[in-house]
Amino acid sequence: MMFLQVITSTLFAVTFSPLIGVVALLFTPADRKDTARWIAFSSSLVTFVLSLLMLSQVDSSNANMQLEVLVPWVQVGTHWSINFHLGVDGISTLMILLTTFLVPIAIWASFSVEERVKEYMIFFLLLEVGMLGVFVSLDLFLFYIFWEFSLVPMYMLIGIWGGKRRLYAAVKFFLYTMAGSILMLLAILWLGNNLKSFDYVEILARYQEIAPAVQMWLFAGFALAFCIKVPLWPLHSWLPDAHVEAPTAGSVILAGVLLKLGTYGILRFNLALFPDAARQFAPLIATLAVIGIIYGAVVSFAQKDVKKLVAYSSVSHLGFVMLGLVAMNDQGIEGAVLQMINHGISTGALFLLIGMIYERRHTRELSEFGGLWKVMPIYGALSLIVSLSSMGLPGLNGFVGEFTILLGAFGSHVLASPLYTVFATTGVILAAVYMLWMFQKMFLGPVTNPENNHLKDLNWREIAVIVPLIVMIFFIGLYPKPFFDLMHASVHQMTAVLDVAVHATGH
Repeated sequence: MMFLQVITSTLFAVTFSPLIGVVALLFTPADRKDTARWIAFSSSLVTFVLSLLMLSQVDSSNANMQLEVLVPWVQVGTHWSINFHLGVDGISTLMILLTTFLVPIAIWASFSVEERVKEYMIFFLLLEVGMLGVFVSLDLFLFYIFWEFSLVPMYMLIGIWGGKRRLYAAVKFFLYTMAGSILMLLAILWLGNNLKSFDYVEILARYQEIAPAVQMWLFAGFALAFCIKVPLWPLHSWLPDAHVEAPTAGSVILAGVLLKLGTYGILRFNLALFPDAARQFAPLIATLAVIGIIYGAVVSFAQKDVKKLVAYSSVSHLGFVMLGLVAMNDQGIEGAVLQMINHGISTGALFLLIGMIYERRHTRELSEFGGLWKVMPIYGALSLIVSLSSMGLPGLNGFVGEFTILLGAFGSHVLASPLYTVFATTGVILAAVYMLWMFQKMFLGPVTNPENNHLKDLNWREIAVIVPLIVMIFFIGLYPKPFFDLMHASVHQMTAVLDVAVHATGH
């Protein structure tokens, strides 16, 4: 009966439904490429529909975990028990929706992949399971399994279907993330050994039993793993290589969702479980975030490869997210969560557009382009919207997130200095510089390369892939209220605990 309740729960169905597609693909002949493509796309689309069903069941006014699945799993000795514990609140619901929204788009964009299509689609669906598992896990042991599992499919996607230096990029990505994860594993083992539980909800209720000095070490263990994944400057050097060498859809998911595993982890574990240590570390993380905002923007401007330019821009954009999180107030954290979604949509769209021009020209060098708008007007118009979104133009999604983050950082009692906001604001200006410079080099002026004269504009499939992202760019930019409403109760409950930690230390 318990098994039946688990497999029929909405949350279990959302998390593991891509595996149905994996099983179907295993029995699909390797030469049936179109069949493999449509099986993967249909499976991811079903997962998206199930996530919408899940959304309809989530009460946005309830700050606690909902739709929980709790089943005894592993009993170790007489004290330790590891449970199969899943659940969502408003924050994780948004992350799940971002994942299930982007994966079908990425798979549809991958219909041009011709090499080992069956295996490509299997790894993509397995990657979706790993990412969803991270967002729904409420047992630290289970969380760690999903966290590590998500590495393998992305490693394969980069290493097999990537560019010329794909093996170097894949190994670097894997080793960086694994190195940080080891310290997180040690922190998880300490919690399990001393609190006799791996259950997130139970540890959250007993966080005051952890001595402040120990909190500092545990915070550092979790934070290093998450900051590498974000990536926070100066732990970012794996990211440009991984993005440049990854296939187009791999870059979309890497930027759109995988980087958010890090920021989600900081929010869910570092801030919630170790609030005293979070207050102590906040100025340091804010300083690194601001450096990352400026560094990512300046280095983006210097790039000659347009994909590497967008990759470095992620360092800048995720710096804003980290700044919002360590502001530790409602505005900062809500802006950070919204900006996670904004970055996934805008940067995902940029990588899709870069992939589309790469398929036509087989180069990403900015010097090879110029005057593309005359040759490909639809492509130019869509690229302009996405570029303006990425640089934070009012009326589009990026502005709402950045404005709310800066508002939260400016009024933060933890950071207690407007200088973080002052320096971070320069990142907004610099983003306009490198995005408009990129757009001008690629699209405006005369057609500088004769090879570009005969390029075909986007076909119906490519337009259909981009349009959902364009719709979300305008929707969030013009009406972000549903997103703030969904996360507010969960964020406010967390900031109430953080406020206690701040005032208890007399800050």
